[in-house]
Amino acid sequence: MSNIIRTPADLGAAIRQLRIDRDITAVELADRSGRSRDLLWRLESGRDVSSSALFDVLRALGVTLEITPATLPTLEEIRERFKDPE
Repeated sequence: MSNIIRTPADLGAAIRQLRIDRDITAVELADRSGRSRDLLWRLESGRDVSSSALFDVLRALGVTLEITPATLPTLEEIRERFKDPE
């Protein structure tokens, strides 16, 4: 998992992976964050959610958000993004 998040889909994938790595079910995370399971599904699917909902989920996972200047994607990131699905 890349630590660089450029799209809502990247954010959703990162949150899903954190949840799985920490052995937390979607229902448990929804409960811990005080948000609905549907909201968590939308977030993990790269769909639009409010910033307050995002921060509730991040807080429940025990992580923070850091904003850094954008850079061009690396060659590896480009290859990963455009690789052929198998």
